[in-house]
Amino acid sequence: MKKVFLTAFGLVALGMAPAVAADLPARTYTKAPAPYAPIYNWTGFYIGAMGGYGKEDTSGIGALSGGFAGGTVGYNWQSGQIVYGLEADAAWSDIGATAVIPGLLSVNDRIRDLGTVRGRIGFAVDQVLLYGTGGFAWADNRITATAGGVSISDSHVHTGWTAGAGVEVMFAPKWSVKAEYLYRSLSSENYFAGVIPGGVASGTLNINSGQIGVNYHF
Repeated sequence: MKKVFLTAFGLVALGMAPAVAADLPARTYTKAPAPYAPIYNWTGFYIGAMGGYGKEDTSGIGALSGGFAGGTVGYNWQSGQIVYGLEADAAWSDIGATAVIPGLLSVNDRIRDLGTVRGRIGFAVDQVLLYGTGGFAWADNRITATAGGVSISDSHVHTGWTAGAGVEVMFAPKWSVKAEYLYRSLSSENYFAGVIPGGVASGTLNINSGQIGVNYHF
């Protein structure tokens, strides 16, 4: 009797198994998130135009200040959301100042041209790039002194370093606009060494500048 009962129970269990399996929830699989795929790709060459305003970082009388405008060329490499780049710019400048001793002497100091060669590294979120930048800086500076109707001039190229940060935005598939801050520290040079023994040291030129620009990407 016991054997018959166990056999009957086994048959019932086998008959119920498909129904029980049908009632069990199906196993679901969750796919791993897809790797980040940027909509905008910053890799490639670009050229552009830029302009801005610079002011000497000094509290003394006769601090240099003024505008500048010029061009830019560069190249970016993008890896995921990290963007690396090299950029060079050069600009005509009217950053200057004039000091006057009435009736005796007038001295005009003006940066006529300036530029940089910099590395860039940034973080891109599709069409927006936030970056830091730094590298080599130069400026062509001229000092003119006038006394008694006679003027003498001397010019030197100051070299040094620059560092700053900026934001660039792709507003069309091949066009971007940027805003940038740069601090430039340029070496001291001796002026009028042919007239004054030993010359006159200009002192280090430290320039704060803000600039905007537009770039075309190839």
